[in-house]
Amino acid sequence: MNRQVIIQDLPKGELTTGHFSVQDGPVPEPAEGQVLVRTILISIDAANRAWMQGATYREAVKAGDVMHGYIIGQVVRSADPAFAEGDLVGGEGRWAEQVICKGRLLEKLPDHRPLSHLISLLGIAGKTAYHGLVNVGLPKPGETVVVSAAAGSVGIFVGQIAKALGCRAVGIAGGAEKCAWLTEELGFDAAIDYRGGNLFRELRAACPDGIDVYFDNVGGEILETVLFQMNMKGRVVCCGAVSQYNATAPTGPRNLPGLVVVKRLRMEGFIVMDFADQDAKAVADLNGWAANGQIKVVEDIVEGLENAPAALVGLLAGENRGKRMVRVAADPA
Repeated sequence: MNRQVIIQDLPKGELTTGHFSVQDGPVPEPAEGQVLVRTILISIDAANRAWMQGATYREAVKAGDVMHGYIIGQVVRSADPAFAEGDLVGGEGRWAEQVICKGRLLEKLPDHRPLSHLISLLGIAGKTAYHGLVNVGLPKPGETVVVSAAAGSVGIFVGQIAKALGCRAVGIAGGAEKCAWLTEELGFDAAIDYRGGNLFRELRAACPDGIDVYFDNVGGEILETVLFQMNMKGRVVCCGAVSQYNATAPTGPRNLPGLVVVKRLRMEGFIVMDFADQDAKAVADLNGWAANGQIKVVEDIVEGLENAPAALVGLLAGENRGKRMVRVAADPA
């Protein structure tokens, strides 16, 4: 049998593990152009929650679906001549032990060890941080880069890439312990606990020369607060809005478009696939920075497919440090 995580019903507010169930289903057979993949790792991302709110840059997740997500796995059977049994692949999949994938939507992966780095440093997290900061934020040496959700899967890489590029890196995270970890272990120049008091005042103290690039993962009040302290012609990289995904009445910054006009700001949203043609450079740079110690890879791997719902709920609550994923099966020998 094939264990699967099903969305029982769509949340109308906060997501809980009760919105999911683990069920057994048949092992599917691939049709022409399809591939049967044994799941090894599932990426857990805030975007998983956003997909439950309706169609975005991709189809919506619906009640009764096997939960969608990015996976890394190994080909079991192939009805696509581009793939053979035993190939390591990555792409859009489902929260299940074995998944049918369209071959045209899969990518062959190198046998890089550990495979988890193909989701964290060299995968969706590292590439999102790299492309968003480098290609959208356009940081220059000496500038101040601020990133929210700084202890999360993307945020940890944004701050470390900023440092590697000669910028000053300031993180916003939840809790004094996370903030100390960002500065003491990952080399951020400063970190601010958004729960700790007056975010505006503490941000101004940490960024006395203002903010040149803001990498936004949360939206809402934090985005509003940061906009007031952006420098002239600053760049705001819009990656996510995790503070809004569980909200029944989402809120946004109230200081638009005034501040954008007065300070000549540029706000740009992106998704990682926008820069797929530049992935080779991103991977080369990320590998190089990791090899010389400028980037530390931090992973939060939850064991067991049945724990995927709790892993997502916990990520939305900010309990993870680094890239969260779920291990479904061991790396192949």
